Amino acid sequence: MVDVAIDVNGRATWATVEARTLLVHYLREVLGLTGTNIGCDTSSCGACTVLLDGESVKSCTVLAAQADGHAVTTIEGLAAGDELHPMQAAFREHHGLQCGYCTPGMVMAAVSLATERGELSEEAVREGLEGNLCRCTGYQNIVAAVIAGSAAMQGAGGPAVAPVDGAGAGAG
Repeated sequence: MVDVAIDVNGRATWATVEARTLLVHYLREVLGLTGTNIGCDTSSCGACTVLLDGESVKSCTVLAAQADGHAVTTIEGLAAGDELHPMQAAFREHHGLQCGYCTPGMVMAAVSLATERGELSEEAVREGLEGNLCRCTGYQNIVAAVIAGSAAMQGAGGPAVAPVDGAGAGAG
């Protein structure tokens, strides 16, 4: 058993968990934040994408103990009360979802990508989201939503999350 203290969505959390507890399970089972989905258990789908210190990561590949002392943002932490984050609003406006299962991870990866690169081209979005899979759409609406969300983030005075060093996950 290990003690972990993780800032999640701006709130300090603390728990004693098994050393092998994945971050996705900590978020879902310990904290009850079920917006982060488990889609494949093999790190290939991206449904579990969250921001770790502002950078997108697949939370099924990170142990909760590795996140100890760090900041995690989940889909539940993007909106400011009833006001959607610009990327969430763009996904709604551009119909960037169907069943919605991949959407939280897709939005989190898109926020990271837009924060890292600023305004995006279609090619940059498709390349940047290639690690996030959607089984329902042809990606066209997702790409349009990410481009619009990125532009809105830049127009709102810059990124809505801390700058990141790495690339976001993606859709092909």
